[in-house]
Amino acid sequence: MCGIVGYIGPQPVVPVIIEGLRRLEYRGYDSAGIAVAGNSTGLELRRAPGKLRNLEAVIAEHPLHGSFGIGHTRWATHGRPTEENAHPHRDCTGTLVVVHNGIVENYLALKKELTATGHKFVTETDTEIIAHLIEEEIKQAPGIVLEEAVRRTVHRLTGAFAIGVLSANEPNKLVAARMGPPAVIGIGDGEFFLASDVPGILHHTRNIHFLQDGELAVLTPSGVTLSDFDGKPLPLKVQRITWDPIMAEKAGYKHFMLKEINEQPRAIRDTTLGRVSFDTGKVFLDNLDITPAEFKAASQITIAACGTSWHSGLAGKFMIERLARLPVDVDYASEYRYRDPIADPHAIGLLITQSGETADTIAAQRELISKGSKTLAICNVVGAAVTREAQGTITTNAGPEIGVASTKAFTAQLTALFILALHLGQVRGTISDAESLHLVTELSKIPGKLDHMLNLNALGATGTSEGVAAPVSASKSVPVPERRSRARMPLTEQCEELARIFHTANDFLFLGRGIHYPIALEGALKLKEISYIHAEGYPAGEMKHGPNALIDESLPVVCIATKDPDDPSSVLKYEKTLSNIQEVTARSGRVIAIATEGDHEIGHLVEHTIYIPQAPELLLPILEVVPLQLLAYHIAVRRGCDVDQPRNLAKSVTVE
Repeated sequence: MCGIVGYIGPQPVVPVIIEGLRRLEYRGYDSAGIAVAGNSTGLELRRAPGKLRNLEAVIAEHPLHGSFGIGHTRWATHGRPTEENAHPHRDCTGTLVVVHNGIVENYLALKKELTATGHKFVTETDTEIIAHLIEEEIKQAPGIVLEEAVRRTVHRLTGAFAIGVLSANEPNKLVAARMGPPAVIGIGDGEFFLASDVPGILHHTRNIHFLQDGELAVLTPSGVTLSDFDGKPLPLKVQRITWDPIMAEKAGYKHFMLKEINEQPRAIRDTTLGRVSFDTGKVFLDNLDITPAEFKAASQITIAACGTSWHSGLAGKFMIERLARLPVDVDYASEYRYRDPIADPHAIGLLITQSGETADTIAAQRELISKGSKTLAICNVVGAAVTREAQGTITTNAGPEIGVASTKAFTAQLTALFILALHLGQVRGTISDAESLHLVTELSKIPGKLDHMLNLNALGATGTSEGVAAPVSASKSVPVPERRSRARMPLTEQCEELARIFHTANDFLFLGRGIHYPIALEGALKLKEISYIHAEGYPAGEMKHGPNALIDESLPVVCIATKDPDDPSSVLKYEKTLSNIQEVTARSGRVIAIATEGDHEIGHLVEHTIYIPQAPELLLPILEVVPLQLLAYHIAVRRGCDVDQPRNLAKSVTVE
């Protein structure tokens, strides 16, 4: 969950590392530090609590220079976010430093052992243990090279780690090792990079080796050598990253989150293209090492995911069960292996993860494999850990997602799940060719509909054009002092106006039925993540079983009340949701409804309505979530919150 950047090459080392850390600050921002060596003063270290700009201020006041170095931004696990707990961490000699992403689970026992041999510790972290262990290995075997000392050290560590090590006594050498959290090696033209994620070095090289568990890399000016933890040489497997570096920049947006919300039409197009035939409706998933016969024989799909990805999995359950008639279980990956799941070799595991490095998801995958299940992955990062252990991957081609609160990765996951559901339905013979073609055609329209929703100049007054969101409608039955005309108001302005009205609320409730319930959960998660308002997603049908007690005139209630008029079950859910809305308004609750364009009835029942384009029931979630993302964003901005880097969170949760 931390940012790591190391560099050896002809460029000035400090600017390269600081630039890379800035691109990785979404991975951790409690504190930051940098160490450089290769000059007359030996090893130089600068650290600061708080965000990277604090470290930059320290460096501006006390510059440092060298020919190689390593830097780190921290997401605290052990020890407070203070200057002394910031990485890099030193050994007793002060000539060796370590940066670390992960958790050393046996650090207390190791600390006790090292203290008994005379080592002095100055931090509250588990990482400092690693520096002292390497020092001890060098002390016990004088003349040992750094990489061998690191190799001996990692054999003593229990837990998860990606580490970078440098020593002033071995000039122009960086050593990296991985067991769990991600690490990548960049191969440039006469220069070499270490990073915890691709965006940190993408401006310098697109040639990447993804360090795998149990691998140790040595970077020197002459190249990179790779071996396993026992010293066996391994070949570098360099992949060419196709992301445009500009994709990882804000491109004029105030926040990465807003940029990524607006990138969703492209992300959905890119996730779809090449996988479906718009002429026949056929789905092509060539990179799956699971045969049609195995899909036909499958007893169920077991989905494991965390956070936003879990919400996409819940929606995927409805898609797969509806189109493939195959039972689906959805588990929190963090809970799966602890409930002693029943072995079923005919079940297929499906792991959903933006980064592909989420520790809990990888653990769930390994549990599924141990039970005899084949596994598939839906992932946004080519070559990530979860994809290497899967029998196939559907890559979500969303591009790098920097904002901690996931947006475009979520809608790309929904798209990938819909495509997978279609594929399963076709393989299992549960949907007709005509239905497949209809659904693929409707999927192809979703990016255009999102484009219109997000395009400030595309909104008409009536909201009747395909793909055009209608204006917010004010209730005729609920007197609201703040109400004003919202005719011709674009979606982002609608959400800004709602943020003005509701940003001081202490609580929010989000309601949905069926496949729309996961979107209610996701809307609540987005709001709590970035605005720090307590928010709860709930099945609309469960209101009578407790939550009605919460409703009063101060509680905003967001109701997802969309419908597919061509789907009787969708219409029935909609009618039941209207009854729930009336329960809320009867108790003076303040309702914000997400409704389908052309639905004039709901505008007379609620205080605020945001309209989205019509779509088939299973595709509506992709459209529904966008106004919820924008609502959370504008509320957070109005409350003065750090939208891209919310407190206590990090982008990729690579430890339990």
